Amino acid sequence: MAILLTGITAATMQGGYGLIPDAALLIEGETIAWIGPRSAAPKAQTIDLNGKLLTPGLIDAHTHLVFAGNRAAEFELRLQGASYEEIARQGGGILSTVTATRAASEDDLIAQSLPRLDAMIAQGMTTVEIKSGYGLTAEDELKMLRAARRLGQLRPVTITTTHLAAHAIPPEYKGNADGYINEVAIPSLSAAKAEGLIDAVDAFCETIAFTPAQVDRLFTAARALGLRVKLHAEQLSDQSGAELAARHAALSADHLEHLSAEGIAAMARAGTVAGILPGAFYTLRDTHIPPITALRAAGVPMAVATDCNPGSSPMTSLPLAMNMACTLFRMTPEEALLGTTAHAARALGLADRGTLAPGMRADLCLWNLTHPAELSYRIGAEALHKSIFGGHLDA
Repeated sequence: MAILLTGITAATMQGGYGLIPDAALLIEGETIAWIGPRSAAPKAQTIDLNGKLLTPGLIDAHTHLVFAGNRAAEFELRLQGASYEEIARQGGGILSTVTATRAASEDDLIAQSLPRLDAMIAQGMTTVEIKSGYGLTAEDELKMLRAARRLGQLRPVTITTTHLAAHAIPPEYKGNADGYINEVAIPSLSAAKAEGLIDAVDAFCETIAFTPAQVDRLFTAARALGLRVKLHAEQLSDQSGAELAARHAALSADHLEHLSAEGIAAMARAGTVAGILPGAFYTLRDTHIPPITALRAAGVPMAVATDCNPGSSPMTSLPLAMNMACTLFRMTPEEALLGTTAHAARALGLADRGTLAPGMRADLCLWNLTHPAELSYRIGAEALHKSIFGGHLDA
C-alpha cells in the first residue's frame, strides 16, 4: 500500500542539503516512489507530520560494535599520561578486548552488543557496518561475524559485516606478523567468505599493527575472492596506507590524521571515501587534525562515523559524531550530514540509500527539528521522532 508523508521539510541530501520545504514523500513497499512539493503530490493515503524534518536514515560506516568487556581502566591510564601506543605495547589496548572476546560465546557477544545497537538506533541509525577484529583466531573471528549477522535478525536495521582479522598481532604470533597473515588472516577470510559472513575486508596499517606489504598481501587475497576492501590508515603515523588502499580501489580509508598530499591525490583518483572518525581523536586527546580542507579541495567525499569500540571511541551516537566533526575538525553541518547519509552509503558500497529520491530504499528519519544543521548543532539532544526501516512505518 502506498503511503504519502506530508507536512515535512525534506533534506534530500542531493546537491548538499537539497531542502524541499512543505514537502511530501510517497512510499511504495520498501522504496521511495516520489518526492517533491506537497502541492504536486500524487493521491494516496496520507500521514501529516506537522512540520517534522525528514532525512535519509543515518548510516554508520565504521564500527567495532561486537565485543566483550570494556576498557574503562585504560581510559584512566590515558588521563594519567599513558599513550595509546604505550598501553598497546604493554599488552593492553586491542589485546585486552581480544582476551574478553575470546572467552565470550556467540550468545554472550549478542547480549553485550545489543544494547549498543539499540542506543545507535535511538539516535537515528538505520544502517551500520560491524567489523570483526577482536578474536584474532579463525574460530573467534567467525564467531564475531556470526554474532553481527544475528544482530541484523533481531532488529530492523541493515548490518554490513567487515572482516578485520588484521587488526592486531595476537600474543601467540608476537614477532611473527607475516605468519599471522598467512596462517590466520587469509585462511579466516576464505572461510568467512565461504560461509557468507562478510561484505568487505579491512586492516590496521600502522607501526603497532601491520605493514603496507602485509596488508597488500591480504588485500590481494580479498580481491581474488571478489571482496571490496577498506583500511584503517594514517591514524598514528603516515604509512602511505591511503595510497595502498587507493591502489586496491578501496571503498574507504579511515582515520587519516596523518594523511599526506600524495594520499589525498590517490584517494581522489580512486574514488575512495575518507572515513572521518572524531570520536577516537577526542578520546585519545589527539592534536593532529585530519586534512579536512585539503580533502574538500580535492573533492574526496567524507563519511563521518562513530568508530564505536571499547578503547578509543566508546560512542554510539551519530549526531554526536557529527557535532564533533564540526567542532573539532571544522567540517560544516552540511558535510557532516552528507557524511552520515550519502557519503556513508558510498563508503559501504550501498547505492540504494543515503538520499531521498525515487527508487531509493525508504530508510528514513523524522526529527523534531526545523533545519538539518540542528543535527550537528545540538549536543546530546533527543531529537528523533521516528525511524522508518524499508518503508515499515510500524517498525
